[in-house]
Amino acid sequence: MPLSEREKAILDFERGWWSQPGSKKASIRRQLAMSSTRYYQVLGTLVDSTEALAYDPLMVRRLRRVRDRRRRVRFEGPSAGARPVR
Repeated sequence: MPLSEREKAILDFERGWWSQPGSKKASIRRQLAMSSTRYYQVLGTLVDSTEALAYDPLMVRRLRRVRDRRRRVRFEGPSAGARPVR
C-alpha cells in the first residue's frame, strides 16, 4: 500500500524539522495539525514500513538505528549504547 500524502508529509517534516523556527512540538502542531504524541505514534509505525524505507531510505535507517540504540540502553544499561573505545 503506497504512502498517503499525510505520511509523506510526516517523513518530510522529520527530515527537516530542525530548520523550522520555534520548537519541534510547535512546528508539528502548526505544519501537520496534530499533537506531538500522535506524530510520534505515526512516525514509529512508518519507520517499520517498507514503503517509508523506499521513500526515504537514509532517514528511515537513521531513525531505526536511533530507536534500536535507545532500546538497547533501556534494557541493557547505559554502556550498551556507548561506542567501543579503540
